[in-house]
Amino acid sequence: MKRILYFYPENPLGNNQGNNSRALSLLKFFKNKGYSLDFIGESTENFQQKDIELLIQKGLVNKGYLFPRFKKSKNQLSYFFKYYLPNKIFNKPEKLNEVKPGVQSFFNAIVSKNKYDIILISYASWASLVIDNKYINRSQTILINDTHDFLTSQYQNYKDFELGNYFRNEIKNLKYFDYILTISVEEKYLFSQFIPENNVKLVPHGLPAQHNTDVNKHCDFDILYVASNNSHNVQGAHWFFTNVFPKINQNIKILVIGKIVNHLEVEASNITKIERVEDLSQYYQNSKITICPMFSGTGLKIKVIESLSFGLPIVCTEKGVDGLINKSNNGCLVTNDSDTFAKSITQLITNEDIYRKYQLESIEFFNKNYSLDTVYNNLKIILQ
Repeated sequence: MKRILYFYPENPLGNNQGNNSRALSLLKFFKNKGYSLDFIGESTENFQQKDIELLIQKGLVNKGYLFPRFKKSKNQLSYFFKYYLPNKIFNKPEKLNEVKPGVQSFFNAIVSKNKYDIILISYASWASLVIDNKYINRSQTILINDTHDFLTSQYQNYKDFELGNYFRNEIKNLKYFDYILTISVEEKYLFSQFIPENNVKLVPHGLPAQHNTDVNKHCDFDILYVASNNSHNVQGAHWFFTNVFPKINQNIKILVIGKIVNHLEVEASNITKIERVEDLSQYYQNSKITICPMFSGTGLKIKVIESLSFGLPIVCTEKGVDGLINKSNNGCLVTNDSDTFAKSITQLITNEDIYRKYQLESIEFFNKNYSLDTVYNNLKIILQ
């Protein structure tokens, strides 16, 4: 039985954002394939020892660890000499090196005491955990990076952002790994220009199909909108509720789930807000369509794949189909125009023939490209 060490900094059981859903999906895949998996996360207010114990209880991990929480105010000298100063000297952006003081020694203690066949690191910004690590035998251990996103683009609005510097370090970090996992076709193409293509694998977000093909099924909600509170979603939500919401029938019932609700000023009798739920499945099953209004951000939108897995048509902006293998015939009605966005919603809600057309598209597209077997085929080959 192969042993895997999987690092993902956040709580995979937290369903408040798409990256967590991907991490949880990978854990379930490893469990299903019978691998022995140890897990490392980063201690935060939302990820504590009780969450690690729950992961173990669910049988998703064998052993679980949490990097100690770093408090800059209590470790100023350590931070300056081990983190800030080296970054300045070697011109390595702090945001592309998330390994804080104390974390490396914690990681080294784990890998020095355990022999792993595979070490899977999430994000290019955590690559220094394994780069030139004397406790890792490169002839016996395969190193994989699950990129999740093109990080350079995510940092372009930071005041210290330098495109060449950030991008150079991101590629340098990724080149150290044996395999790079990308979640979208655009990221696979980009990284393949600088890293041997055979080392870059497209492994998008895979989910089990939960389709309900009954057009006339009863739903308590017409529209489901799931979003976290990152800046991209805040911008998109503001656009939707300012420019689209006033143009749709106020009898159309909208359910908003996620931390985005804390940024919504609109109040209406047909809008229900829920900040956190344990399981999104019941809400997808109880909704007719979903929306994804976004104008910035990169990579595959996990909430779009989740919607497709339930056979729900999606009304979205052009950013909503970023990362999808096909940009058309995929169950999505795509427009950046507020009038057309509102019209698309109305058509899906009121016209059974149009709804059925996009419902069948979403089911066929999902089954062909994002079913569990299809998505994880490349990963299974790597792990053999």
